[in-house]
Amino acid sequence: MKKIVIFISILALVYSCGSQETPMAERNLELTSKPKLVVGIVVDQMRYDYLTRFASKFGEGGFKRMMREGFNCKNNHFNYVPTYTGPGHASVYTGTTPKYHGIISNYWYDKTLKETVYCASDTNVESVGTNSDAGKMSPRRMLTTTFADENRLFTQMRGKTIGIAIKDRGAILTAGHTANGAYWFYGKDEGAWITSTFYRDDLPKWVKDFNTSNTAASYLKVWDTYQPIETYTESGSDLNNFEAGFKGKDTATFPYDLKALEKENNGFDILKATAYGNSLTVDFAIAAIDGEPLGTNEATDMLAVSFSSTDYVGHNFGVNSKEIQDTYIRLDRDLERFFNHLDKTVGKGRYTVFLTADHGAVEVPAYLQSVNIPAGYLDYNERKARFTTFLEATYGTNAIVENVSNNQIFINKTKLKELNLNIHEVEQALVDEQISYPNIAKVYTATAMNSTNFTTGIEALLQNGFNQKRSGDVIVVDDIAHIAYSKTGSTHGSGLNYDTHVPLLFFGAGIQKGETHTKTVIPDIAPTISALLGISFPNGATGDVLEFVID
Repeated sequence: MKKIVIFISILALVYSCGSQETPMAERNLELTSKPKLVVGIVVDQMRYDYLTRFASKFGEGGFKRMMREGFNCKNNHFNYVPTYTGPGHASVYTGTTPKYHGIISNYWYDKTLKETVYCASDTNVESVGTNSDAGKMSPRRMLTTTFADENRLFTQMRGKTIGIAIKDRGAILTAGHTANGAYWFYGKDEGAWITSTFYRDDLPKWVKDFNTSNTAASYLKVWDTYQPIETYTESGSDLNNFEAGFKGKDTATFPYDLKALEKENNGFDILKATAYGNSLTVDFAIAAIDGEPLGTNEATDMLAVSFSSTDYVGHNFGVNSKEIQDTYIRLDRDLERFFNHLDKTVGKGRYTVFLTADHGAVEVPAYLQSVNIPAGYLDYNERKARFTTFLEATYGTNAIVENVSNNQIFINKTKLKELNLNIHEVEQALVDEQISYPNIAKVYTATAMNSTNFTTGIEALLQNGFNQKRSGDVIVVDDIAHIAYSKTGSTHGSGLNYDTHVPLLFFGAGIQKGETHTKTVIPDIAPTISALLGISFPNGATGDVLEFVID
Protein backbone atom coordinates (compact mmCIF):
# COMPACT_ATOMS: atom_id res chain seq x y z
CA MET A 1 0.00 0.00 0.00
CA LYS A 2 2.86 2.32 0.93
CA LYS A 3 4.48 1.66 -2.49
CA ILE A 4 1.24 2.58 -4.27
CA VAL A 5 1.00 5.88 -2.37
CA ILE A 6 4.61 6.73 -3.21
CA PHE A 7 4.03 5.84 -6.89
CA ILE A 8 0.92 8.07 -7.05
CA SER A 9 2.83 10.94 -5.38
CA ILE A 10 5.63 10.64 -7.93
CA LEU A 11 3.11 10.65 -10.76
CA ALA A 12 1.45 13.74 -9.31
CA LEU A 13 4.82 15.48 -9.03
CA VAL A 14 5.79 14.58 -12.60
CA TYR A 15 2.40 15.73 -13.89
CA SER A 16 2.69 18.97 -11.92
CA CYS A 17 6.15 19.73 -13.32
CA GLY A 18 5.06 18.77 -16.81
CA SER A 19 2.01 21.03 -16.63
CA GLN A 20 4.31 23.99 -15.97
CA GLU A 21 6.42 23.39 -19.06
CA THR A 22 3.98 24.89 -21.54
CA PRO A 23 3.41 28.18 -19.68
CA MET A 24 7.16 28.51 -19.11
CA ALA A 25 7.83 27.86 -22.79
CA GLU A 26 5.23 30.43 -23.71
CA ARG A 27 6.86 32.96 -21.40
CA ASN A 28 10.27 32.24 -22.90
CA LEU A 29 8.77 32.66 -26.38
CA GLU A 30 7.33 36.01 -25.35
CA LEU A 31 10.76 37.14 -24.17
CA THR A 32 12.50 36.09 -27.37
CA SER A 33 9.86 36.97 -29.98
CA LYS A 34 10.21 40.73 -29.92
CA PRO A 35 9.98 42.50 -33.27
CA LYS A 36 13.27 42.60 -35.13
CA LEU A 37 12.58 46.19 -36.14
CA VAL A 38 10.36 48.98 -34.84
CA VAL A 39 9.48 51.61 -37.43
CA GLY A 40 8.09 54.91 -36.18
CA ILE A 41 6.40 57.04 -38.84
CA VAL A 42 5.52 60.69 -38.22
CA VAL A 43 3.61 62.44 -41.00
CA ASP A 44 4.22 66.16 -40.68
CA GLN A 45 0.97 68.19 -40.52
CA MET A 46 -1.43 65.24 -40.90
CA ARG A 47 -4.95 65.91 -39.68
CA TYR A 48 -6.91 62.85 -38.55
CA ASP A 49 -9.65 63.45 -41.13
CA TYR A 50 -7.23 62.87 -44.01
CA LEU A 51 -7.54 59.16 -43.18
CA THR A 52 -11.30 59.27 -43.66
CA ARG A 53 -11.72 62.05 -46.23
CA PHE A 54 -9.34 60.51 -48.77
CA ALA A 55 -10.07 56.86 -47.92
CA SER A 56 -11.87 56.08 -51.19
CA LYS A 57 -8.72 56.99 -53.12
CA PHE A 58 -6.28 54.94 -51.05
CA GLY A 59 -5.02 51.54 -52.12
CA GLU A 60 -5.11 48.42 -49.95
CA GLY A 61 -1.44 48.26 -48.96
CA GLY A 62 -0.77 51.59 -47.20
CA PHE A 63 -3.03 53.34 -44.71
CA LYS A 64 -5.77 50.75 -45.19
CA ARG A 65 -3.39 47.90 -44.50
CA MET A 66 -2.43 49.47 -41.20
CA MET A 67 -6.09 49.90 -40.24
CA ARG A 68 -7.08 46.44 -41.49
CA GLU A 69 -4.22 44.47 -39.94
CA GLY A 70 -3.54 46.67 -36.93
CA PHE A 71 -5.09 49.00 -34.38
CA ASN A 72 -6.62 52.42 -35.07
CA CYS A 73 -6.81 54.96 -32.23
CA LYS A 74 -9.41 57.31 -33.70
CA ASN A 75 -9.50 59.88 -30.92
CA ASN A 76 -5.81 60.64 -30.58
CA HIS A 77 -4.71 64.14 -29.57
CA PHE A 78 -1.81 66.31 -28.58
CA ASN A 79 -2.17 67.28 -24.93
CA TYR A 80 -0.09 70.46 -24.96
CA VAL A 81 0.51 73.76 -26.73
CA PRO A 82 2.25 74.67 -29.03
CA THR A 83 1.63 72.12 -31.76
CA TYR A 84 4.76 72.60 -33.85
CA THR A 85 7.16 70.19 -35.57
CA GLY A 86 9.99 70.19 -33.02
CA PRO A 87 7.84 69.64 -29.93
CA GLY A 88 5.68 67.14 -31.83
CA HIS A 89 8.51 64.84 -32.83
CA ALA A 90 10.13 65.08 -29.40
CA SER A 91 6.86 64.27 -27.62
CA VAL A 92 6.13 61.20 -29.77
CA TYR A 93 9.45 59.60 -28.94
CA THR A 94 10.06 60.79 -25.35
CA GLY A 95 6.56 60.00 -24.12
CA THR A 96 6.19 63.38 -22.46
CA THR A 97 5.47 67.03 -23.21
CA PRO A 98 7.59 70.20 -23.58
CA LYS A 99 7.16 70.76 -19.85
CA TYR A 100 9.73 68.00 -19.34
CA HIS A 101 11.59 67.34 -22.61
CA GLY A 102 12.26 71.05 -23.08
CA ILE A 103 11.58 71.41 -26.81
CA ILE A 104 9.06 74.20 -26.33
CA SER A 105 8.94 75.26 -29.99
CA ASN A 106 10.92 75.09 -33.22
CA TYR A 107 12.65 78.31 -32.23
CA TRP A 108 12.50 80.01 -28.85
CA TYR A 109 14.04 82.88 -26.94
CA ASP A 110 16.82 81.66 -24.64
CA LYS A 111 16.58 83.62 -21.41
CA THR A 112 20.22 82.90 -20.52
CA LEU A 113 21.83 83.54 -23.89
CA LYS A 114 19.46 86.45 -24.62
CA GLU A 115 18.97 85.24 -28.17
CA THR A 116 16.66 83.06 -30.24
CA VAL A 117 17.80 79.44 -30.55
CA TYR A 118 16.73 76.62 -32.86
CA CYS A 119 15.55 73.33 -31.36
CA ALA A 120 18.20 71.22 -33.12
CA SER A 121 21.08 73.66 -33.64
CA ASP A 122 24.49 72.89 -32.18
CA THR A 123 27.56 75.07 -32.84
CA ASN A 124 29.79 72.43 -31.23
CA VAL A 125 29.41 70.02 -34.16
CA GLU A 126 30.27 70.22 -37.85
CA SER A 127 28.38 69.39 -41.02
CA VAL A 128 28.98 66.04 -42.69
CA GLY A 129 28.10 65.65 -46.37
CA THR A 130 27.88 69.37 -47.13
CA ASN A 131 30.05 72.48 -46.89
CA SER A 132 27.10 74.50 -45.65
CA ASP A 133 26.15 74.98 -42.00
CA ALA A 134 22.99 72.90 -42.50
CA GLY A 135 24.60 69.96 -40.75
CA LYS A 136 25.44 71.76 -37.51
CA MET A 137 22.67 69.99 -35.64
CA SER A 138 22.18 67.59 -32.71
CA PRO A 139 19.56 66.63 -30.10
CA ARG A 140 21.41 68.35 -27.23
CA ARG A 141 18.54 70.74 -26.41
CA MET A 142 16.20 67.80 -25.74
CA LEU A 143 16.40 67.06 -22.02
CA THR A 144 15.03 63.51 -21.82
CA THR A 145 15.61 60.14 -23.47
CA THR A 146 13.55 58.64 -26.27
CA PHE A 147 12.35 55.03 -26.38
CA ALA A 148 15.03 54.53 -29.03
CA ASP A 149 17.64 55.61 -26.46
CA GLU A 150 16.19 53.21 -23.92
CA ASN A 151 16.34 50.38 -26.47
CA ARG A 152 20.00 51.17 -27.11
CA LEU A 153 20.72 51.08 -23.37
CA PHE A 154 18.71 47.89 -22.87
CA THR A 155 20.53 46.07 -25.68
CA GLN A 156 23.98 47.28 -24.60
CA MET A 157 24.04 49.43 -27.73
CA ARG A 158 23.58 46.39 -29.99
CA GLY A 159 20.19 47.53 -31.29
CA LYS A 160 20.66 50.17 -33.99
CA THR A 161 18.77 53.46 -34.32
CA ILE A 162 18.51 55.47 -37.53
CA GLY A 163 16.48 58.68 -38.00
CA ILE A 164 15.42 59.97 -41.44
CA ALA A 165 13.52 63.08 -42.54
CA ILE A 166 13.65 65.91 -45.04
CA LYS A 167 13.69 68.25 -42.02
CA ASP A 168 16.68 68.01 -39.69
CA ARG A 169 14.54 68.23 -36.54
CA GLY A 170 12.32 65.42 -37.82
CA ALA A 171 15.31 63.09 -38.02
CA ILE A 172 17.24 64.25 -34.96
CA LEU A 173 14.63 64.56 -32.22
CA THR A 174 13.16 61.16 -33.04
CA ALA A 175 16.45 59.26 -33.23
CA GLY A 176 17.46 60.54 -29.82
CA HIS A 177 20.82 61.00 -28.11
CA THR A 178 22.40 57.60 -28.77
CA ALA A 179 21.47 57.07 -32.42
CA ASN A 180 23.82 55.38 -34.86
CA GLY A 181 22.78 57.97 -37.41
CA ALA A 182 20.32 60.74 -38.26
CA TYR A 183 20.07 62.00 -41.83
CA TRP A 184 18.23 64.94 -43.34
CA PHE A 185 17.97 66.44 -46.83
CA TYR A 186 19.86 69.52 -47.95
CA GLY A 187 18.37 70.92 -51.15
CA LYS A 188 19.43 74.08 -52.98
CA ASP A 189 22.10 73.12 -55.54
CA GLU A 190 23.22 69.92 -53.77
CA GLY A 191 20.19 67.66 -53.28
CA ALA A 192 22.00 65.44 -50.77
CA TRP A 193 21.30 63.62 -47.51
CA ILE A 194 23.59 64.92 -44.78
CA THR A 195 24.35 64.51 -41.06
CA SER A 196 26.62 65.98 -38.38
CA THR A 197 29.73 65.02 -36.44
CA PHE A 198 27.49 64.40 -33.44
CA TYR A 199 26.84 61.02 -35.08
CA ARG A 200 29.88 60.33 -37.25
CA ASP A 201 32.77 61.99 -39.08
CA ASP A 202 31.93 60.72 -42.56
CA LEU A 203 28.86 59.54 -44.45
CA PRO A 204 28.55 55.75 -44.66
CA LYS A 205 29.02 54.19 -48.08
CA TRP A 206 25.31 53.52 -48.59
CA VAL A 207 24.50 57.23 -48.07
CA LYS A 208 27.28 58.31 -50.43
CA ASP A 209 26.03 55.84 -53.02
CA PHE A 210 22.49 57.16 -52.68
CA ASN A 211 23.64 60.78 -53.03
CA THR A 212 25.46 59.97 -56.26
CA SER A 213 22.64 57.83 -57.65
CA ASN A 214 20.75 60.75 -59.23
CA THR A 215 17.62 59.72 -57.32
CA ALA A 216 16.82 63.26 -56.11
CA ALA A 217 17.33 64.71 -59.59
CA SER A 218 14.97 62.11 -61.07
CA TYR A 219 12.08 63.77 -59.21
CA LEU A 220 12.65 67.12 -60.91
CA LYS A 221 9.90 66.28 -63.38
CA VAL A 222 6.24 67.07 -63.93
CA TRP A 223 4.03 66.77 -60.86
CA ASP A 224 0.50 65.99 -62.01
CA THR A 225 -2.30 64.25 -60.15
CA TYR A 226 -1.86 60.52 -59.58
CA GLN A 227 -5.49 59.90 -60.47
CA PRO A 228 -7.67 62.01 -62.83
CA ILE A 229 -8.13 65.39 -61.20
CA GLU A 230 -11.88 65.36 -61.81
CA THR A 231 -12.13 62.41 -59.39
CA TYR A 232 -10.61 64.47 -56.56
CA THR A 233 -14.01 65.46 -55.22
CA GLU A 234 -12.82 65.33 -51.61
CA SER A 235 -10.94 68.64 -52.01
CA GLY A 236 -11.71 72.13 -53.27
CA SER A 237 -11.37 73.53 -56.77
CA ASP A 238 -7.88 73.54 -58.24
CA LEU A 239 -8.02 77.25 -59.11
CA ASN A 240 -8.89 79.43 -56.11
CA ASN A 241 -7.64 82.37 -54.06
CA PHE A 242 -6.39 80.39 -51.08
CA GLU A 243 -3.13 78.86 -52.36
CA ALA A 244 0.35 80.31 -52.84
CA GLY A 245 1.94 78.02 -55.43
CA PHE A 246 5.47 78.29 -56.82
CA LYS A 247 7.46 81.21 -58.16
CA GLY A 248 7.48 81.23 -61.96
CA LYS A 249 3.96 79.82 -62.33
CA ASP A 250 1.03 82.21 -62.54
CA THR A 251 -1.52 79.91 -60.94
CA ALA A 252 -1.37 77.29 -58.19
CA THR A 253 -2.85 74.62 -60.44
CA PHE A 254 -1.78 71.23 -61.77
CA PRO A 255 0.45 70.27 -63.50
CA TYR A 256 3.76 71.63 -62.16
CA ASP A 257 6.90 71.30 -64.26
CA LEU A 258 9.41 71.08 -61.42
CA LYS A 259 12.45 71.07 -63.71
CA ALA A 260 11.30 74.33 -65.30
CA LEU A 261 10.50 75.86 -61.89
CA GLU A 262 13.65 74.62 -60.16
CA LYS A 263 15.83 77.73 -60.52
CA GLU A 264 13.26 80.20 -59.19
CA ASN A 265 12.46 77.95 -56.21
CA ASN A 266 15.88 77.27 -54.67
CA GLY A 267 16.85 74.28 -56.76
CA PHE A 268 16.26 70.93 -55.07
CA ASP A 269 14.29 72.70 -52.31
CA ILE A 270 11.24 72.65 -54.58
CA LEU A 271 10.98 68.90 -54.01
CA LYS A 272 10.26 69.51 -50.34
CA ALA A 273 6.92 71.14 -51.18
CA THR A 274 5.73 68.37 -53.50
CA ALA A 275 4.54 64.80 -53.10
CA TYR A 276 7.90 63.66 -54.50
CA GLY A 277 9.67 64.71 -51.29
CA ASN A 278 7.89 61.82 -49.57
CA SER A 279 8.84 59.43 -52.38
CA LEU A 280 12.47 60.48 -51.99
CA THR A 281 12.22 59.86 -48.24
CA VAL A 282 10.94 56.31 -48.81
CA ASP A 283 13.73 55.68 -51.31
CA PHE A 284 16.27 56.74 -48.71
CA ALA A 285 14.58 54.76 -45.92
CA ILE A 286 14.72 51.62 -48.05
CA ALA A 287 18.40 52.30 -48.70
CA ALA A 288 18.93 52.58 -44.93
CA ILE A 289 17.19 49.27 -44.26
CA ASP A 290 19.45 47.56 -46.79
CA GLY A 291 22.61 49.53 -46.04
CA GLU A 292 22.75 49.23 -42.27
CA PRO A 293 21.14 46.54 -42.46
CA LEU A 294 18.17 46.90 -40.11
CA GLY A 295 15.98 44.15 -38.69
CA THR A 296 18.59 41.45 -39.17
CA ASN A 297 20.27 41.64 -35.77
CA GLU A 298 19.57 39.64 -32.63
CA ALA A 299 18.60 42.86 -30.84
CA THR A 300 15.66 45.00 -31.94
CA ASP A 301 16.56 47.88 -34.26
CA MET A 302 14.76 51.23 -34.57
CA LEU A 303 13.99 53.24 -37.70
CA ALA A 304 12.40 56.67 -37.29
CA VAL A 305 10.97 58.07 -40.52
CA SER A 306 9.31 61.48 -40.76
CA PHE A 307 7.52 62.63 -43.90
CA SER A 308 8.16 66.36 -43.99
CA SER A 309 6.78 67.23 -47.42
CA THR A 310 3.17 66.96 -46.28
CA ASP A 311 3.85 69.98 -44.06
CA TYR A 312 5.45 72.03 -46.83
CA VAL A 313 2.55 71.26 -49.17
CA GLY A 314 0.02 72.14 -46.48
CA HIS A 315 1.70 75.45 -45.72
CA ASN A 316 1.84 76.30 -49.41
CA PHE A 317 -1.55 75.14 -50.65
CA GLY A 318 -3.78 74.61 -47.60
CA VAL A 319 -5.63 71.62 -46.18
CA ASN A 320 -8.48 71.73 -48.72
CA SER A 321 -6.31 71.79 -51.83
CA LYS A 322 -6.03 69.33 -54.69
CA GLU A 323 -2.29 69.36 -53.98
CA ILE A 324 -2.72 68.10 -50.43
CA GLN A 325 -5.09 65.36 -51.59
CA ASP A 326 -2.67 64.20 -54.27
CA THR A 327 0.18 64.27 -51.78
CA TYR A 328 -1.67 61.88 -49.46
CA ILE A 329 -2.77 59.61 -52.31
CA ARG A 330 0.85 59.32 -53.40
CA LEU A 331 2.07 58.92 -49.81
CA ASP A 332 -0.34 56.00 -49.46
CA ARG A 333 1.34 54.30 -52.44
CA ASP A 334 4.79 55.08 -51.05
CA LEU A 335 3.82 53.49 -47.73
CA GLU A 336 2.69 50.38 -49.58
CA ARG A 337 6.03 50.24 -51.37
CA PHE A 338 7.81 50.70 -48.04
CA PHE A 339 5.81 48.00 -46.24
CA ASN A 340 6.35 45.57 -49.12
CA HIS A 341 10.10 46.08 -48.76
CA LEU A 342 9.89 45.44 -45.01
CA ASP A 343 7.93 42.24 -45.72
CA LYS A 344 10.66 41.11 -48.08
CA THR A 345 13.75 42.04 -46.05
CA VAL A 346 12.72 41.84 -42.39
CA GLY A 347 9.79 39.48 -42.80
CA LYS A 348 6.05 39.90 -42.45
CA GLY A 349 5.08 39.69 -38.78
CA ARG A 350 8.65 40.35 -37.65
CA TYR A 351 8.46 44.14 -37.50
CA THR A 352 6.19 46.66 -35.76
CA VAL A 353 5.06 50.00 -37.16
CA PHE A 354 3.26 52.97 -35.67
CA LEU A 355 2.11 56.02 -37.61
CA THR A 356 1.09 59.38 -36.21
CA ALA A 357 1.63 63.10 -36.88
CA ASP A 358 3.46 65.97 -35.19
CA HIS A 359 0.41 68.28 -35.44
CA GLY A 360 -2.59 69.00 -37.64
CA ALA A 361 -3.48 72.26 -39.39
CA VAL A 362 -6.23 74.87 -39.64
CA GLU A 363 -8.31 75.43 -42.76
CA VAL A 364 -7.19 78.56 -44.61
CA PRO A 365 -8.98 81.33 -42.65
CA ALA A 366 -9.76 83.22 -45.87
CA TYR A 367 -11.59 80.12 -47.11
CA LEU A 368 -13.45 79.77 -43.81
CA GLN A 369 -14.50 83.39 -44.07
CA SER A 370 -15.80 82.76 -47.59
CA VAL A 371 -18.21 80.15 -46.21
CA ASN A 372 -19.22 82.28 -43.20
CA ILE A 373 -17.21 80.46 -40.53
CA PRO A 374 -15.57 82.77 -37.94
CA ALA A 375 -11.87 83.10 -38.76
CA GLY A 376 -9.31 85.77 -39.45
CA TYR A 377 -5.76 87.07 -39.51
CA LEU A 378 -3.68 88.67 -36.78
CA ASP A 379 -1.72 91.89 -37.17
CA TYR A 380 1.24 91.44 -34.88
CA ASN A 381 2.75 94.78 -35.93
CA GLU A 382 -0.34 96.65 -34.75
CA ARG A 383 -0.37 94.63 -31.54
CA LYS A 384 3.32 95.36 -30.96
CA ALA A 385 2.86 99.11 -31.50
CA ARG A 386 -0.04 99.25 -29.03
CA PHE A 387 1.89 97.21 -26.47
CA THR A 388 4.97 99.41 -26.78
CA THR A 389 2.84 102.52 -26.16
CA PHE A 390 1.39 100.88 -23.05
CA LEU A 391 4.81 99.96 -21.66
CA GLU A 392 6.25 103.41 -22.15
CA ALA A 393 3.20 105.10 -20.66
CA THR A 394 3.08 102.76 -17.65
CA TYR A 395 6.75 102.16 -16.85
CA GLY A 396 8.53 104.93 -18.75
CA THR A 397 10.32 102.41 -20.97
CA ASN A 398 9.58 99.46 -23.23
CA ALA A 399 12.82 97.78 -22.08
CA ILE A 400 10.82 96.13 -19.33
CA VAL A 401 10.04 93.46 -21.96
CA GLU A 402 13.06 91.87 -23.61
CA ASN A 403 11.32 89.55 -26.06
CA VAL A 404 7.92 88.67 -27.50
CA SER A 405 7.75 85.40 -29.47
CA ASN A 406 5.73 82.17 -29.71
CA ASN A 407 2.78 83.95 -28.09
CA GLN A 408 4.90 84.52 -25.00
CA ILE A 409 6.19 87.68 -23.34
CA PHE A 410 9.61 87.59 -21.65
CA ILE A 411 10.09 90.19 -18.93
CA ASN A 412 13.48 91.83 -18.38
CA LYS A 413 14.24 90.87 -14.77
CA THR A 414 17.27 93.16 -14.57
CA LYS A 415 15.15 96.14 -15.59
CA LEU A 416 12.54 95.22 -12.97
CA LYS A 417 15.19 95.44 -10.24
CA GLU A 418 16.39 98.80 -11.55
CA LEU A 419 12.85 100.15 -11.40
CA ASN A 420 12.08 98.36 -8.11
CA LEU A 421 9.04 96.63 -9.61
CA ASN A 422 7.35 93.45 -8.39
CA ILE A 423 7.40 90.63 -10.96
CA HIS A 424 3.95 89.30 -10.05
CA GLU A 425 2.38 92.73 -10.28
CA VAL A 426 3.99 93.37 -13.65
CA GLU A 427 2.88 89.96 -14.95
CA GLN A 428 -0.71 90.70 -14.01
CA ALA A 429 -0.55 94.20 -15.52
CA LEU A 430 0.60 92.72 -18.81
CA VAL A 431 -2.21 90.16 -18.68
CA ASP A 432 -4.78 92.90 -18.09
CA GLU A 433 -3.41 94.87 -21.02
CA GLN A 434 -3.12 92.02 -23.50
CA ILE A 435 -6.60 90.63 -22.85
CA SER A 436 -8.05 93.95 -24.03
CA TYR A 437 -6.56 93.54 -27.52
CA PRO A 438 -8.62 92.29 -30.47
CA ASN A 439 -8.47 88.56 -31.26
CA ILE A 440 -6.79 87.61 -27.99
CA ALA A 441 -8.95 85.02 -26.22
CA LYS A 442 -7.00 84.29 -23.02
CA VAL A 443 -3.84 85.41 -21.25
CA TYR A 444 -2.03 83.67 -18.38
CA THR A 445 0.98 84.35 -16.19
CA ALA A 446 3.93 82.08 -15.54
CA THR A 447 2.97 82.29 -11.88
CA ALA A 448 -0.37 80.67 -12.70
CA MET A 449 1.33 77.96 -14.71
CA ASN A 450 3.70 77.22 -11.82
CA SER A 451 1.23 77.40 -8.95
CA THR A 452 -2.06 75.97 -10.27
CA ASN A 453 -2.74 72.38 -11.29
CA PHE A 454 -4.90 72.62 -14.39
CA THR A 455 -6.53 69.36 -15.45
CA THR A 456 -8.86 70.37 -18.30
CA GLY A 457 -9.24 72.87 -21.10
CA ILE A 458 -6.69 75.04 -22.84
CA GLU A 459 -5.13 75.82 -19.46
CA ALA A 460 -4.02 72.20 -19.02
CA LEU A 461 -2.54 72.15 -22.54
CA LEU A 462 -0.66 75.38 -21.90
CA GLN A 463 0.71 73.98 -18.65
CA ASN A 464 1.91 70.78 -20.36
CA GLY A 465 3.76 72.96 -22.86
CA PHE A 466 5.21 75.27 -20.21
CA ASN A 467 8.83 74.70 -19.23
CA GLN A 468 9.72 76.83 -16.23
CA LYS A 469 13.31 77.50 -17.29
CA ARG A 470 12.60 78.10 -20.98
CA SER A 471 9.10 79.53 -21.34
CA GLY A 472 8.02 83.16 -21.03
CA ASP A 473 6.40 85.13 -18.20
CA VAL A 474 3.07 85.78 -19.91
CA ILE A 475 1.30 83.43 -22.34
CA VAL A 476 -1.20 84.66 -24.92
CA VAL A 477 -3.94 82.57 -26.59
CA ASP A 478 -5.39 83.88 -29.85
CA ASP A 479 -8.97 83.53 -31.05
CA ILE A 480 -10.06 80.29 -32.74
CA ALA A 481 -9.01 80.04 -36.41
CA HIS A 482 -7.11 83.32 -36.25
CA ILE A 483 -3.49 83.11 -37.41
CA ALA A 484 -0.52 85.36 -38.12
CA TYR A 485 0.09 84.11 -41.63
CA SER A 486 -0.39 84.91 -45.28
CA LYS A 487 -3.92 84.67 -46.70
CA THR A 488 -2.82 81.62 -48.69
CA GLY A 489 -1.91 78.24 -47.26
CA SER A 490 -2.37 76.73 -43.80
CA THR A 491 -0.48 76.75 -40.54
CA HIS A 492 -0.74 75.27 -37.02
CA GLY A 493 0.32 75.70 -33.41
CA SER A 494 -2.86 76.00 -31.34
CA GLY A 495 -4.49 73.68 -28.82
CA LEU A 496 -7.67 73.39 -30.89
CA ASN A 497 -8.95 70.18 -32.43
CA TYR A 498 -7.80 70.99 -35.95
CA ASP A 499 -4.23 71.10 -34.61
CA THR A 500 -4.40 68.41 -31.92
CA HIS A 501 -6.46 65.59 -33.51
CA VAL A 502 -4.06 63.38 -35.46
CA PRO A 503 -3.92 59.72 -36.54
CA LEU A 504 -2.44 56.95 -34.41
CA LEU A 505 -2.11 53.58 -36.12
CA PHE A 506 -0.19 50.49 -34.98
CA PHE A 507 0.39 47.28 -36.88
CA GLY A 508 2.74 44.33 -37.05
CA ALA A 509 4.37 42.13 -34.46
CA GLY A 510 2.74 42.23 -31.07
CA ILE A 511 -0.17 44.45 -32.09
CA GLN A 512 -3.86 43.67 -31.67
CA LYS A 513 -6.38 44.15 -34.47
CA GLY A 514 -9.09 46.66 -33.67
CA GLU A 515 -10.00 50.28 -33.13
CA THR A 516 -11.12 52.60 -30.35
CA HIS A 517 -12.71 55.99 -29.82
CA THR A 518 -11.25 56.12 -26.32
CA LYS A 519 -9.14 59.24 -26.05
CA THR A 520 -5.42 58.68 -26.34
CA VAL A 521 -2.66 61.27 -26.26
CA ILE A 522 0.68 61.55 -28.01
CA PRO A 523 2.82 60.80 -24.91
CA ASP A 524 1.15 57.35 -24.72
CA ILE A 525 3.07 56.13 -27.78
CA ALA A 526 6.55 55.80 -26.26
CA PRO A 527 5.45 53.88 -23.12
CA THR A 528 3.39 51.56 -25.33
CA ILE A 529 6.36 50.72 -27.56
CA SER A 530 8.57 50.36 -24.47
CA ALA A 531 6.08 47.93 -22.91
CA LEU A 532 5.90 45.96 -26.16
CA LEU A 533 9.68 45.56 -26.10
CA GLY A 534 9.96 45.02 -22.35
CA ILE A 535 12.41 47.89 -21.95
CA SER A 536 12.59 50.87 -19.61
CA PHE A 537 10.31 53.80 -20.34
CA PRO A 538 11.98 57.04 -21.49
CA ASN A 539 13.25 58.73 -18.34
CA GLY A 540 10.78 61.62 -18.46
CA ALA A 541 7.78 59.74 -19.82
CA THR A 542 4.38 60.82 -18.49
CA GLY A 543 2.13 58.91 -20.90
CA ASP A 544 0.28 55.64 -20.27
CA VAL A 545 0.67 52.22 -21.86
CA LEU A 546 -2.17 51.57 -24.32
CA GLU A 547 -2.81 48.01 -23.14
CA PHE A 548 -5.60 47.44 -25.66
CA VAL A 549 -3.12 47.91 -28.51
CA ILE A 550 -0.65 45.23 -27.41
CA ASP A 551 -1.43 41.60 -28.27
